[in-house]
Amino acid sequence: MSAVDKSDNPYPPISDYGFIGDCHSSALISRSGSIDWCCMPRIDSRSCFGRLLDWKKGGNCQVVPAGPYEVSRRYIENTLVLETTFRREGSEVRLIDCFPMKPGGQHHPYQQILRIVEGVEGNMELLFEVSPRFDYGDVKPWIRQRGERHFVAIGGSDGLLISGDIPLKMKHRHQLTCSYTAEAGKRLHLSIEYMKPEDLDEGLFEVPGVTELDGRLEDTIGWWNEWSAQGKIESPYSEHVRLSAIVLKGLSNAPTGAIAAAATTSLPESPGGSRNWDYRFTWIRDSAFTLRSLWELGYDKEADGFRRFIERSAAGSAEELQILFGVGGERRLHEVELRELEGYRGAKPVRIGNAASGQVQLDVYGELLDLAWRWHMLGYSPDDDYWEFLVGLVNDASKLWKNPDRGIWEMRGRPRHFVHSKAMCWSALNRGIMLAKDVGRDAPVEKWEENLEEIRSAIEQKGYDPKRGIFLQAFGGQDLDSALLLMPTAGFVDYKDERMVRTTDAIRQELEEDGLLRRYSADGDGLKGREGVFLACSFWLVECLARQTRFDDAHEVFRRALKTGNDLGLFAEEFDPKSGEMLGNFPQGLTHLSLIAAAVAIAGMEKKET
Repeated sequence: MSAVDKSDNPYPPISDYGFIGDCHSSALISRSGSIDWCCMPRIDSRSCFGRLLDWKKGGNCQVVPAGPYEVSRRYIENTLVLETTFRREGSEVRLIDCFPMKPGGQHHPYQQILRIVEGVEGNMELLFEVSPRFDYGDVKPWIRQRGERHFVAIGGSDGLLISGDIPLKMKHRHQLTCSYTAEAGKRLHLSIEYMKPEDLDEGLFEVPGVTELDGRLEDTIGWWNEWSAQGKIESPYSEHVRLSAIVLKGLSNAPTGAIAAAATTSLPESPGGSRNWDYRFTWIRDSAFTLRSLWELGYDKEADGFRRFIERSAAGSAEELQILFGVGGERRLHEVELRELEGYRGAKPVRIGNAASGQVQLDVYGELLDLAWRWHMLGYSPDDDYWEFLVGLVNDASKLWKNPDRGIWEMRGRPRHFVHSKAMCWSALNRGIMLAKDVGRDAPVEKWEENLEEIRSAIEQKGYDPKRGIFLQAFGGQDLDSALLLMPTAGFVDYKDERMVRTTDAIRQELEEDGLLRRYSADGDGLKGREGVFLACSFWLVECLARQTRFDDAHEVFRRALKTGNDLGLFAEEFDPKSGEMLGNFPQGLTHLSLIAAAVAIAGMEKKET
């Protein structure tokens, strides 16, 4: 329980936000009950509430006590339904927020935010405000009353149906407000449904009644409980693992199987700086990591859905592969700066789209072949079309591994010969050879085996420092990189290999800050400003330490990393140890999936060693 933040800076810290989603859309809700970020009908749609990126222009939807209050919050167990509790002078009110889920299916969502206020004790005056702003705050929708308790908001190609039993009034054409007293034992409802403006204009909609809204809440809790029950979680950190899996599911796109890297764009990796990117897309690498983690927990359906998504998005051809796609499979993700927006706490520019879609990042070949191999090990061998696609990927890896690339961190400086990228090309060939032999398929295996040895030789000669006995970030340099912690996952080197143990220790020595890891030295990445520690890297370190049976160290780093999450157990991309604040887009899928992998590694290795 804590008091509301009284900071002069209007932008709350990133940790103030909770996340809700329905495998289509997403929203962030602050501790003060304000929806400051919401994109509908998809996670990468233009925002309809976007105060997160411009406090004055972006728009929001708030339910908050009229006077001073204390607040606590949680997710209803095993769900992505957020419950915020406000308390003041013997009065208590509960605010429940969710995107309703339809029983038995998720491909045709309600496209609705549901906010329910429950009076728990005493009476409490609440302030309600609904200020939608479409297209990242550029469009103030025209709000009109269409019934006793429902309104339509239309602007350009976007529309909202706003309804419920809260006595909202139009403050002006672009905002609804009211003050109302919540009473113990009674419920209030606010429904915000995304609709086509022409349907709203022509009255082609039904206004859900409060009984229907209560039913949708119960259906949503049931849907999430049913999904969560599929997971097999055995870990001393099971609560964190379960929530992380739910967050990853919330970041997914049900119709395609894609998984977005995060729910936001342009939350800065460096305070007030220019390291601001749009992460509402699906990276092959991140999604492959995600599915590996979900597999460990028994969520096979999500894994196969993404595998099929990549094959479709690449048009079944390795030549059409790129490192990231829109969650619907879109390929054109041109990066645009919205110069008119202030940016979170003044961090400019605000970007939509991502220029990294045109980069060469060679590690994706290894990720996709590893995905195919794991799918095969579950008993699902590649059919003729999928095999043709995989052979194309391995052939490309065998040709392109000699080239420099931008690496796992999407460096905006010059391309380099990153060791991790080379190791992942090696992994693509290795998995391809294993698959070909295991399923008896035709493939140029002898040629692949020759290339396999060439890559290993190159890495061990040019990507290894014999004096220190450690692997290096790139050929021709002496820097280290936390991505090297993934080399055992690729199968290139065993976790307990002395070279890997020494590399792990060297990374801790050179890149550790306050018990957590930076991903690399910021020098030479082509950008200004110093970023924070990268949380996924810290969880990668945990997995390495656990698989090297250094359990005390593994638990110590894991517990330190857990402290960077907020009170709900959500994690951003990075963390600033000096200020104690989150940095980067939020919630970050890569952080949550790396947490799962680390927790699984600790539990599995400790069980194995006993």
